[in-house]
Amino acid sequence: MNDKKILILGIGNVLWADEGFGVRCVETLNQRYRFGDNVKLMDGGTQGIYLVQHVQDVDVLVVFDAIDYGLEPGTLKKIYDDEVPKFMGAKQMSLHQTGFQEVLAMAEFTGSYPEHLLLIGCQPVELEDFGGSLREPVKAQIDPSIEIALDYLKQFGIIPEINDQPVEGLAPGELELREYESGRPSEQDAFRKGDLRFMAETETEQGDS
Repeated sequence: MNDKKILILGIGNVLWADEGFGVRCVETLNQRYRFGDNVKLMDGGTQGIYLVQHVQDVDVLVVFDAIDYGLEPGTLKKIYDDEVPKFMGAKQMSLHQTGFQEVLAMAEFTGSYPEHLLLIGCQPVELEDFGGSLREPVKAQIDPSIEIALDYLKQFGIIPEINDQPVEGLAPGELELREYESGRPSEQDAFRKGDLRFMAETETEQGDS
């Protein structure tokens, strides 16, 4: 069974706090483990429909993402196979989820759909924080999420080796979690709720009306 083609995909936007959960999971997995040639790890970011060719090409798809299930913040939920598209569209948090729904629909329409699918989703704490990083309850679920994925992959004969060497990142180095957080401005130096210039202009217009 270990000849199956497998894609481990993290999706989301690391610039919007907990939206980056999926990307951080696959980033951590890439740093810690070495997989065989039939396993591909990918930072899917917010690529949406551009991911369809990668999904069409595999037998097994594992996806990490921040999903609003309406649960306690930081709660993990595992969704399998045909249920995954339903949960991706249950409550849209951002355009990347709409895009990934379309990816799955297109892959199914073309007849090139993964035989096995696992979505590991985490309930976010905070999304409206541009330039923000993962909140602690969400960050704490990276390791448990990775363990869920590794346990799932065992049924396909996938048991990775521990990686003890530096590896090439899946995204530009400045977006890697440690570097990204260390360079994050303080709340006093950065405003993350929008563009202050636009907001000041809007407030002026409201005051004149």
